[in-house]
Amino acid sequence: MGTMAKKINMLLIETDITKQELAKRLGTTPSNISGKLKRDNFSETELQEIAKACGATFEGNFIITSTGKQI
Repeated sequence: MGTMAKKINMLLIETDITKQELAKRLGTTPSNISGKLKRDNFSETELQEIAKACGATFEGNFIITSTGKQI
């Protein structure tokens, strides 16, 4: 399981939401959610939608290592 999939699973645990409930909130099937988690394949838009469905926010940033600047 990839890094983002682990974070999504942690989010589901913290918000007490099952994968089945997440699928329902997103208008998709539980098998689609499970497949995406196995492949760790999410667009930024999907991550935003997952966050919203869980009552959270998603912030994606690039951070330049040498300067610490966020983009």
